[in-house]
Amino acid sequence: MNAATRTAHGPRSLPDIGKSTTASQATWRFFSNERVTLQKLIEPLQQLGRDGCHASNSPFVLLVHDWCKLGYGSQKRRKKDLYQLTHKDDIGYDLYTALLMEADTGITLAPMQTHLQTADQVYSTAEHPPGCDDHHLDHLQPTMDEADAWDLPRRVVHVIDREANSLGRLRSWHAAGHLFLVRCDDRRVLCESESILLTELNARLDEQLKFTDAGKARYQGKKVHREVAEKTVTLHRPHSEVIDGKKRTVTGEPIEVRAVFVRLVDKDNWVLAEWFLLTNVPADQAPAAEIGKWYYFRWRIESFFKLLKSHGLELEYWQQESGLAIAKRLLVAAMACVVVKQLEASESESVIKFRKYLVRLSGRRMKHKVEFTAPALLAGYYVHLAMTQYLEENELTINELKSLEKSVMKDLQLV
Repeated sequence: MNAATRTAHGPRSLPDIGKSTTASQATWRFFSNERVTLQKLIEPLQQLGRDGCHASNSPFVLLVHDWCKLGYGSQKRRKKDLYQLTHKDDIGYDLYTALLMEADTGITLAPMQTHLQTADQVYSTAEHPPGCDDHHLDHLQPTMDEADAWDLPRRVVHVIDREANSLGRLRSWHAAGHLFLVRCDDRRVLCESESILLTELNARLDEQLKFTDAGKARYQGKKVHREVAEKTVTLHRPHSEVIDGKKRTVTGEPIEVRAVFVRLVDKDNWVLAEWFLLTNVPADQAPAAEIGKWYYFRWRIESFFKLLKSHGLELEYWQQESGLAIAKRLLVAAMACVVVKQLEASESESVIKFRKYLVRLSGRRMKHKVEFTAPALLAGYYVHLAMTQYLEENELTINELKSLEKSVMKDLQLV
């Protein structure tokens, strides 16, 4: 009887709230309070990230950077700071998130930085927010620089998709001392003094049988094998850079990086997917198999976005009327997402039992051999909170509730 709904002004109220209008008004006041800043709201998440770093033996922790669109085209009359993202009917905000993950397990620790770009400005958790006219790829290095001040107990490796694989950015990050892992398109590099394309180098390593097994993975719901090979290469070519408003060719310093080739193969050894990765993480500190696993973990930020959006909290249907209110509520919602992600990853006996309980409470149907999903855990947790809080507030027992139900059914002549 509890169908999934798209939330409106705020999440559903727990039983201790007298009226739903009271909860909505309190929520509005909270998000409109000038003292409730984005920098304050990110603090507990950042502390959670720092605490989570102590649970691993790896010398590294991953900071995954990505963007997603928030489409609010149906609310363009209500929200006055929407802007055109791509085509004329694609109206909304642009969300950037830097998500901290454990390097050895890929467990989501916490979002450490967010920017929400609107038509008017960028609402950011950063100490120095980016400008509204900045290209969103320009958000990366300031976040990398700021990450050094987060007091994380392990070395940060910045994991980024191929959108940010320009040579000028790689040179800038390398010069600043940041460790990066970037997926790249085909490009010409120097390998053992030979100029060669990455596609050609990949084919050569395949012919030389240099690919080795790097563990199991999942691809489109199926179990597959991950294979890796690597070669040290030099990025030597000039890069483009905008100087004084004009695009110019710049001859930068050559940088030596590792080219790691990753592919997913099925049981018949057919290649299902492959990635070309560039990283400056030293080979003696992280082998190629580890690098391939790190990039494989990058896809978990997509499931984090899904939980915020269509698979859980329905972010794109929130009715706050400004980007700032959306950004504030988003950080609160992210705390719930982190709890769910931690529940997903843990294999302790108590957590496994609690997950089964939450799935039963959610009323969600699971596919064959699927024990739980993140949306089911989120929905079940709400039911758990509502149920336990109601029992505590009214000092009722389960038997008393059953007795009350029987009395009601009798009065209604339904039994």
